[in-house]
Amino acid sequence: MALQYVAEAGWSIVLKRVPEAIMGALPAFSIIMLIIAVTAILHLWGNHIYHWLEEGIMIEGSSNYDKGATIIKKAKKLEEKGKIEKAKKRYEKALNYLIKSNKKTPNQPDTLNYLGFALRKLGKFEEAEKYYLIGLNINPNHNGINEYLGELYVKTGRMDLAKERLDVLKNCNCEEYTELKEIIEKK
Repeated sequence: MALQYVAEAGWSIVLKRVPEAIMGALPAFSIIMLIIAVTAILHLWGNHIYHWLEEGIMIEGSSNYDKGATIIKKAKKLEEKGKIEKAKKRYEKALNYLIKSNKKTPNQPDTLNYLGFALRKLGKFEEAEKYYLIGLNINPNHNGINEYLGELYVKTGRMDLAKERLDVLKNCNCEEYTELKEIIEKK
């Protein structure tokens, strides 16, 4: 830059103006970056460097529950396409989000339902059944839990218990009843 001033070369005016403009804007950009860094460090206005630091992230309707539910839906689609290994990885990922959600706000029937679902899909039937039963103690008429628990009973060869879940769903006029009925009839 100093060489440009000494030589007073007119052809290099473009080369001269770009660094001058950058240096002129540097104080303003430095202040903006300092503000962003301070708010991130102090968690002001909900600004976090890491998403898991966000307050209330484990509450149903917040990002952990929502992420877990979304990942489960994607895993179901992968499973339907025959991509079982990819689906299992998604179920494991969803399980981590749902466990975090359940720690922050325990005993939410929808969270317990998805926890049981993910565990069942991963072959952990005893753990899945525990979550389903806890969910049914809270909400005995939860359609999703009744359907998935019925599917678990079919998978583990307890058809009488699966039919009990089907009886609970009989009057709901819902897809859960139809799906569980089809699964029981196939066995």
